[in-house]
Amino acid sequence: MQAMLFGFSLGFSLILAIGAQNAFVLKQGLRDEHVLLVCLICALSDALLILIGVSGFHVLVASFPALVDIARIGGATFLFIYGLISFYNAFR
Repeated sequence: MQAMLFGFSLGFSLILAIGAQNAFVLKQGLRDEHVLLVCLICALSDALLILIGVSGFHVLVASFPALVDIARIGGATFLFIYGLISFYNAFR
């Protein structure tokens, strides 16, 4: 029961915080542009990531240890490029 409460509170805090995804959804909603499509894609991607995490991503990592480094480098590269694009758009 304690783990479930912790999981729900963690999930709620992640949803409540205005991150890049939530800001994008809000922006699209205020512009009234592709609201349903944006919400569906965000919800499905979140559900997929949660499902992967819950269903045993650790088993895949145990079988392929290099996957950890690939995921780490891929994530860092994505965030770096996303940051550069955001920086460029801020001064445009």
